[in-house]
Amino acid sequence: MVKQKIQYSCTECGGVSNKWAGQCPSCQSWNTLVESLIEPAGGNRFSAQKGLVQGAPVVRLADIEASDVPRFGTGIDEFDRVLGGGLVAGGVVLIGGDPGIGKSTLLLQALANLSRAKRALYVSGEESGSQVALRARRLVIDAENLQLQAEIQLEKILNTLAEQKPEVAVIDSIQTLYSDALTSAPGSVAQVRECAAQLTRVAKQSGITIILVGHVTKEGALAGPRVLEHIVDTVLYFEGDTHSSFRLVRAFKNRFGAVNELGVFAMTERGLKGVSNPSALFLSQHDGTVPGSCVMVTQEGTRPLLVEIQALVDASHVPNARRLSVGLEQNRLAMLLAVLHRHAGVAAYDQDVFINAVGGVKITEPAADLAVLLAIQSSMRNKPLPRGLVAFGEVGLAGEIRPAPRGQERLKEAAKLGFSMALVPKANLPKQTIEGLQVIGVERIDEAMNRVREIH
Repeated sequence: MVKQKIQYSCTECGGVSNKWAGQCPSCQSWNTLVESLIEPAGGNRFSAQKGLVQGAPVVRLADIEASDVPRFGTGIDEFDRVLGGGLVAGGVVLIGGDPGIGKSTLLLQALANLSRAKRALYVSGEESGSQVALRARRLVIDAENLQLQAEIQLEKILNTLAEQKPEVAVIDSIQTLYSDALTSAPGSVAQVRECAAQLTRVAKQSGITIILVGHVTKEGALAGPRVLEHIVDTVLYFEGDTHSSFRLVRAFKNRFGAVNELGVFAMTERGLKGVSNPSALFLSQHDGTVPGSCVMVTQEGTRPLLVEIQALVDASHVPNARRLSVGLEQNRLAMLLAVLHRHAGVAAYDQDVFINAVGGVKITEPAADLAVLLAIQSSMRNKPLPRGLVAFGEVGLAGEIRPAPRGQERLKEAAKLGFSMALVPKANLPKQTIEGLQVIGVERIDEAMNRVREIH
């Protein structure tokens, strides 16, 4: 019996090594080499004939007529928002998230809506047909025209796509598929890369919109080779705590729309329902003002969201004070505390500092800096901030407060939700008065702290 040869492939860059190492020799990533079988050499699977092959004709860019990409909605407004307005014919969407967070539920709801006017196919590699039918019945979904196939072999799925010619197809999930052209197991780097490439080629040639469901690792990244995200057109991530009833869907890549769009859903007995006013989810309902709480306006794509930032500062009983943040970057918190000490005279070196963004939302933009520092100072003084106050702005190492993009939209959203006062960078002061909202512009962090004390 011929011994099978083994190689090690990097899940980040796809590089190949003959022996295992802790660090990939190609991209220098750690613990990314996984074992796989060396496939036998063969002809190019994408070539129709041997020898000289004619490529696509070369044309001038100016001669190509540019037109807007037509879209069609899924019937779920929040899902369409994340997609940039809807699905695109021939587009490939990859959606990932933790187990049980609602990926299959959302896609089953979307396909049921689409099947009323379009040919839709649901390919299940993880559940049997009866299990999918039970879930559809539990969610009270009208899926009378929805086609279902329980299959994990790629070639059979491609034949089904060629015969049925659906307009939209869901593959749940890409890690369960395998191709007969490879001998490695389903879920391996080679199988995931090959199956995704074949499905993408079919989508581009036939105009079928394909949605791939992807597993995630324990770190929260999509499992499989990183090239998987480069192959597809759109990458969506499910966020949120599985123990909470709220789910967030965020776009990290979109060739047909804006990235960093956010869709907010509530998990109910009948599936995921879009939330029309997501700012209400991220604001705590206090009877009165409490210390250590500050509301900020963050921008998620084209949508302004009001999020409550909570801070708890307590005396440290260990030599090294703790710095813990949930929903915000922890390294940035340490930097902001140093700025607060140097330029505002507020020392927290002997204090434990805990920061939390309410609702499980993750804030990545630096415009949260001012709200974080105001919440920390409020907790240290044990005095609440003025009622109806919102704040946003980036704080630099020199103590200056830098402007945030789309400041006008942020202020209008705050005024619409009933806030009466805003502390913002001076460069973000509106040119016209916003009814019901007093806007205070500041240039430095010490000035911002003094203005808050004066308001009290």
